[in-house]
Amino acid sequence: MRPKMIGKITVDLGMTILLMLLMAFELIGRTAHEWIGAGMFVLFIVHHILNRKWTENLFHGRYTPYRILQTVSAGLVFLAMIGLMVSAVLISREVFKFLPISGGRSLGRTLHMLCAYWGFFLFSFHLGLHWNMILGMARKLRGKPSKLRVCSIRAAGLLIAAYGVYALIHRKILTYLFLQTPFVFFDFDEPIIFFFGDYIAIMELMIWTGHYLSKSLTHRIKSRCDRSNHI
Repeated sequence: MRPKMIGKITVDLGMTILLMLLMAFELIGRTAHEWIGAGMFVLFIVHHILNRKWTENLFHGRYTPYRILQTVSAGLVFLAMIGLMVSAVLISREVFKFLPISGGRSLGRTLHMLCAYWGFFLFSFHLGLHWNMILGMARKLRGKPSKLRVCSIRAAGLLIAAYGVYALIHRKILTYLFLQTPFVFFDFDEPIIFFFGDYIAIMELMIWTGHYLSKSLTHRIKSRCDRSNHI
Protein backbone atom coordinates (compact mmCIF):
# COMPACT_ATOMS: atom_id res chain seq x y z
CA MET A 1 0.00 0.00 0.00
CA ARG A 2 1.33 3.44 -0.96
CA PRO A 3 2.43 5.83 1.84
CA LYS A 4 -0.12 8.45 0.74
CA MET A 5 -2.96 5.94 0.98
CA ILE A 6 -1.73 4.85 4.42
CA GLY A 7 -1.76 8.52 5.41
CA LYS A 8 -5.33 8.97 4.17
CA ILE A 9 -6.56 5.90 6.03
CA THR A 10 -4.76 6.97 9.23
CA VAL A 11 -6.25 10.47 9.08
CA ASP A 12 -9.78 9.20 8.36
CA LEU A 13 -9.53 6.62 11.16
CA GLY A 14 -8.30 9.32 13.52
CA MET A 15 -11.21 11.58 12.57
CA THR A 16 -13.68 8.76 13.15
CA ILE A 17 -12.30 8.03 16.64
CA LEU A 18 -12.19 11.73 17.60
CA LEU A 19 -15.73 12.26 16.31
CA MET A 20 -16.99 9.47 18.56
CA LEU A 21 -15.21 11.00 21.56
CA LEU A 22 -16.62 14.44 20.75
CA MET A 23 -20.18 13.11 20.89
CA ALA A 24 -19.57 12.23 24.57
CA PHE A 25 -19.10 15.92 25.43
CA GLU A 26 -20.24 15.99 29.08
CA LEU A 27 -18.84 12.51 29.75
CA ILE A 28 -15.25 13.42 28.86
CA GLY A 29 -15.26 17.00 30.18
CA ARG A 30 -15.25 20.43 28.55
CA THR A 31 -11.45 20.85 28.42
CA ALA A 32 -10.90 17.47 26.76
CA HIS A 33 -13.81 18.13 24.41
CA GLU A 34 -12.35 21.45 23.24
CA TRP A 35 -8.85 20.09 22.62
CA ILE A 36 -10.17 16.98 20.87
CA GLY A 37 -12.34 19.27 18.73
CA ALA A 38 -9.28 21.34 17.78
CA GLY A 39 -7.46 18.13 16.86
CA MET A 40 -10.45 17.02 14.78
CA PHE A 41 -10.38 20.26 12.81
CA VAL A 42 -6.62 19.89 12.17
CA LEU A 43 -7.19 16.37 10.83
CA PHE A 44 -10.06 17.71 8.70
CA ILE A 45 -7.67 20.20 7.09
CA VAL A 46 -5.06 17.46 6.54
CA HIS A 47 -7.78 15.26 5.00
CA HIS A 48 -8.57 17.96 2.44
CA ILE A 49 -4.88 18.50 1.66
CA LEU A 50 -4.40 14.77 1.04
CA ASN A 51 -7.54 14.69 -1.15
CA ARG A 52 -6.93 18.00 -2.97
CA LYS A 53 -7.02 16.30 -6.38
CA TRP A 54 -10.69 15.48 -5.78
CA THR A 55 -11.37 19.16 -5.06
CA GLU A 56 -9.37 20.27 -8.13
CA ASN A 57 -11.49 17.99 -10.35
CA LEU A 58 -14.86 19.25 -9.07
CA PHE A 59 -15.60 21.08 -12.32
CA HIS A 60 -14.23 18.38 -14.61
CA GLY A 61 -15.82 15.22 -15.92
CA ARG A 62 -19.39 13.97 -16.07
CA TYR A 63 -21.61 14.04 -13.01
CA THR A 64 -23.34 10.69 -12.50
CA PRO A 65 -26.04 10.30 -9.80
CA TYR A 66 -23.42 8.70 -7.54
CA ARG A 67 -20.95 11.53 -8.05
CA ILE A 68 -23.68 14.11 -7.38
CA LEU A 69 -24.58 12.35 -4.12
CA GLN A 70 -20.91 12.10 -3.12
CA THR A 71 -20.26 15.78 -3.90
CA VAL A 72 -23.37 17.01 -2.06
CA SER A 73 -22.46 14.81 0.91
CA ALA A 74 -18.90 16.16 1.01
CA GLY A 75 -20.17 19.74 0.71
CA LEU A 76 -22.59 19.30 3.62
CA VAL A 77 -19.88 17.74 5.79
CA PHE A 78 -17.66 20.73 4.98
CA LEU A 79 -20.40 23.19 5.96
CA ALA A 80 -21.05 21.30 9.21
CA MET A 81 -17.33 21.41 10.07
CA ILE A 82 -17.13 25.14 9.37
CA GLY A 83 -20.23 25.70 11.52
CA LEU A 84 -18.67 23.64 14.31
CA MET A 85 -15.42 25.59 14.22
CA VAL A 86 -17.12 29.01 14.16
CA SER A 87 -19.47 28.07 17.00
CA ALA A 88 -16.60 26.47 18.97
CA VAL A 89 -14.73 29.78 18.90
CA LEU A 90 -17.84 31.61 20.15
CA ILE A 91 -18.43 29.31 23.14
CA SER A 92 -14.85 28.27 23.94
CA ARG A 93 -13.68 28.59 27.54
CA GLU A 94 -10.29 26.93 27.08
CA VAL A 95 -8.70 26.65 23.62
CA PHE A 96 -9.85 30.01 22.18
CA LYS A 97 -10.32 31.98 25.40
CA PHE A 98 -7.40 34.27 24.40
CA LEU A 99 -9.49 35.72 21.55
CA PRO A 100 -11.18 39.06 22.27
CA ILE A 101 -14.70 37.75 21.58
CA SER A 102 -17.69 38.70 23.69
CA GLY A 103 -21.31 37.77 23.18
CA GLY A 104 -22.84 35.27 20.78
CA ARG A 105 -22.69 32.35 23.25
CA SER A 106 -26.38 31.52 22.98
CA LEU A 107 -26.24 31.43 19.19
CA GLY A 108 -22.94 29.57 19.37
CA ARG A 109 -24.37 26.80 21.60
CA THR A 110 -27.38 26.30 19.31
CA LEU A 111 -25.24 26.27 16.16
CA HIS A 112 -22.72 23.92 17.78
CA MET A 113 -25.36 21.37 18.78
CA LEU A 114 -27.02 21.54 15.36
CA CYS A 115 -23.76 21.14 13.42
CA ALA A 116 -22.44 18.46 15.79
CA TYR A 117 -25.35 16.08 15.30
CA TRP A 118 -25.84 16.75 11.60
CA GLY A 119 -22.06 16.52 11.17
CA PHE A 120 -22.05 13.13 12.92
CA PHE A 121 -24.78 11.84 10.60
CA LEU A 122 -23.28 13.33 7.44
CA PHE A 123 -19.73 12.19 8.23
CA SER A 124 -20.95 8.62 8.83
CA PHE A 125 -23.06 8.67 5.66
CA HIS A 126 -20.12 10.05 3.65
CA LEU A 127 -17.93 7.27 5.04
CA GLY A 128 -20.53 4.77 3.84
CA LEU A 129 -20.32 6.15 0.30
CA HIS A 130 -16.64 5.17 0.30
CA TRP A 131 -17.12 1.83 2.06
CA ASN A 132 -16.62 -0.14 -1.16
CA MET A 133 -13.11 1.30 -1.40
CA ILE A 134 -12.40 0.29 2.20
CA LEU A 135 -13.68 -3.24 1.51
CA GLY A 136 -11.49 -3.39 -1.60
CA MET A 137 -8.38 -2.51 0.42
CA ALA A 138 -9.31 -5.11 3.03
CA ARG A 139 -9.58 -7.76 0.30
CA LYS A 140 -6.13 -6.83 -0.99
CA LEU A 141 -4.62 -7.18 2.46
CA ARG A 142 -6.44 -10.34 3.59
CA GLY A 143 -7.46 -11.98 0.34
CA LYS A 144 -10.91 -12.75 -1.00
CA PRO A 145 -13.23 -13.88 1.85
CA SER A 146 -15.41 -16.99 1.64
CA LYS A 147 -19.12 -16.71 0.86
CA LEU A 148 -19.93 -17.76 4.44
CA ARG A 149 -17.74 -14.99 5.81
CA VAL A 150 -19.27 -12.40 3.48
CA CYS A 151 -22.80 -13.44 4.48
CA SER A 152 -21.86 -13.37 8.17
CA ILE A 153 -20.39 -9.86 7.89
CA ARG A 154 -23.43 -8.59 5.98
CA ALA A 155 -25.82 -10.13 8.53
CA ALA A 156 -23.86 -8.60 11.41
CA GLY A 157 -23.85 -5.21 9.66
CA LEU A 158 -27.62 -5.40 9.14
CA LEU A 159 -28.23 -6.33 12.79
CA ILE A 160 -26.04 -3.49 14.07
CA ALA A 161 -27.77 -1.04 11.71
CA ALA A 162 -31.16 -2.26 12.95
CA TYR A 163 -30.05 -1.71 16.54
CA GLY A 164 -28.85 1.73 15.40
CA VAL A 165 -32.48 2.62 14.61
CA TYR A 166 -33.44 1.68 18.16
CA ALA A 167 -30.50 3.66 19.60
CA LEU A 168 -31.47 6.65 17.46
CA ILE A 169 -34.94 6.65 19.00
CA HIS A 170 -33.82 5.72 22.52
CA ARG A 171 -31.22 8.51 22.63
CA LYS A 172 -33.76 11.00 21.19
CA ILE A 173 -31.24 12.09 18.56
CA LEU A 174 -33.94 13.51 16.28
CA THR A 175 -34.81 16.12 18.91
CA TYR A 176 -31.22 17.41 18.67
CA LEU A 177 -31.15 17.30 14.88
CA PHE A 178 -34.26 19.45 14.62
CA LEU A 179 -33.61 21.65 17.67
CA GLN A 180 -36.67 20.42 19.54
CA THR A 181 -34.65 20.71 22.74
CA PRO A 182 -31.92 23.26 23.52
CA PHE A 183 -29.77 20.88 25.59
CA VAL A 184 -28.29 17.40 25.17
CA PHE A 185 -29.09 14.92 27.94
CA PHE A 186 -26.31 12.73 29.35
CA ASP A 187 -26.89 9.97 31.90
CA PHE A 188 -23.85 10.12 34.18
CA ASP A 189 -24.88 6.90 35.95
CA GLU A 190 -24.76 4.95 32.69
CA PRO A 191 -21.56 3.01 31.92
CA ILE A 192 -19.79 4.93 29.15
CA ILE A 193 -19.39 1.74 27.12
CA PHE A 194 -23.19 1.71 26.60
CA PHE A 195 -23.08 5.27 25.32
CA PHE A 196 -20.34 4.50 22.80
CA GLY A 197 -22.02 1.23 21.84
CA ASP A 198 -25.21 3.08 20.90
CA TYR A 199 -23.39 5.80 18.96
CA ILE A 200 -21.28 3.24 17.11
CA ALA A 201 -24.53 1.48 16.11
CA ILE A 202 -25.99 4.79 14.89
CA MET A 203 -22.80 5.46 12.92
CA GLU A 204 -23.05 1.95 11.45
CA LEU A 205 -26.66 2.67 10.46
CA MET A 206 -25.55 5.72 8.45
CA ILE A 207 -22.55 3.87 6.97
CA TRP A 208 -24.84 1.00 5.98
CA THR A 209 -27.32 3.44 4.39
CA GLY A 210 -24.59 5.26 2.46
CA HIS A 211 -22.93 2.03 1.34
CA TYR A 212 -26.04 0.37 -0.04
CA LEU A 213 -27.34 3.58 -1.60
CA SER A 214 -24.01 4.00 -3.43
CA LYS A 215 -24.14 0.35 -4.53
CA SER A 216 -27.65 0.86 -5.88
CA LEU A 217 -26.63 3.97 -7.84
CA THR A 218 -23.46 2.41 -9.29
CA HIS A 219 -25.40 -0.75 -10.21
CA ARG A 220 -27.94 1.33 -12.15
CA ILE A 221 -25.15 3.14 -13.99
CA LYS A 222 -23.51 -0.18 -14.87
CA SER A 223 -26.83 -1.63 -16.05
CA ARG A 224 -27.43 1.38 -18.32
CA CYS A 225 -23.94 1.08 -19.78
CA ASP A 226 -24.45 -2.64 -20.42
CA ARG A 227 -27.78 -1.96 -22.19
CA SER A 228 -26.16 0.78 -24.28
CA ASN A 229 -23.37 -1.57 -25.34
CA HIS A 230 -25.88 -4.17 -26.50
CA ILE A 231 -27.85 -1.74 -28.64
